[in-house]
Amino acid sequence: MFVDSHAHIDGESFDADRDAVVARAREAGVVAILNVGTGDPHGADLERAVAVAEQYEGVYAAVGVHPHDARLFDERAAERVYELARSSKRVVAWGEIGLDYHYDNSPREVQREVFAHQLRLARELNLPVVIHTREADDDTVATLRAEWGGAGLGGIMHCFSGGYEMAAGVLELGFMISFAGNVTFKNAGALREVARRIPLERLLVETDCPFLTPVPFRGRRNEPARVVETARCLAELHGVEVAEVGQITTGNFRRFFNLSNAE
Repeated sequence: MFVDSHAHIDGESFDADRDAVVARAREAGVVAILNVGTGDPHGADLERAVAVAEQYEGVYAAVGVHPHDARLFDERAAERVYELARSSKRVVAWGEIGLDYHYDNSPREVQREVFAHQLRLARELNLPVVIHTREADDDTVATLRAEWGGAGLGGIMHCFSGGYEMAAGVLELGFMISFAGNVTFKNAGALREVARRIPLERLLVETDCPFLTPVPFRGRRNEPARVVETARCLAELHGVEVAEVGQITTGNFRRFFNLSNAE
């Protein structure tokens, strides 16, 4: 059994065949999916993400304002996300939030302010966080240490792409580290070396679908069933069978979110 710890199956690219996508995931042994809402916090994107989670057994949701959209974050957006996170039992995390210095779709100062603000809101609701970080390792870890260090809630460092120093920093904060299909890419040797050093009991696997389709399916739309390929890569790195990685990461997910039905 497997878990896709980060997916976007509420997106438009799945509108035509979402039922079939979920069915294929089940056939592949995927027992739980964390569907992560992103987009304009003043639009319908986050509500749609939660609605999809409520529609399918074993699908859960996270809501938050992505660093790309930090420029759109205001008091009304904060209230809206807070209420959505508070009112649905399917919402198990606040995210994805963080810093993205690669695209800089929002000014960096604004990203940092919004990141810290959302960490405080998640803390109020006693929710763990899902973190997006790209080319912002130091600022991400510094913000987490300042705003999250004593929360005792942990989080998921999603689609990990940093170095081992960053990994060690977030492991100290009680985080799980999730790897996506990019760890299977030909040019990802350095990332695979980091993945090899992460203890299995702190690992998760994800697709980040429809993005980051793993080898050997590159060039096609990604979907939760293909999380098995990422698990296969991690199994090879750790010298165990893919079924063991599936079992361990599924157990990690269940314990982290206290989900007795993610079996």
